[in-house]
Amino acid sequence: AETTASAFDKMFGFTKKTGNSSVFAGTVVEAMKSPYLGEHGHIAIGTNSVARAMHYLESLGYTFQMDSAKYKGDRINAIYLNGEIGGFAVHLVQK
Repeated sequence: AETTASAFDKMFGFTKKTGNSSVFAGTVVEAMKSPYLGEHGHIAIGTNSVARAMHYLESLGYTFQMDSAKYKGDRINAIYLNGEIGGFAVHLVQK
């Protein structure tokens, strides 16, 4: 995770910040210290409203891993879609 974040820091000038479970390169890249979902990792899609994005994607036939949902108060602020895209798990996250 440190090596990955350092590479993006060097390449794009992102500021590296080490967290508990991951290392960030700016606000754009998060490198996990331990494997999580997805064969190759996961991709976060920032959205203004996770609930509205879910509704839209559900109308297109996508489904979600409801047990992965994270809440801030009574408002959902992160959730993974079912399946992978190119070996990556995809999750919606509140901006």
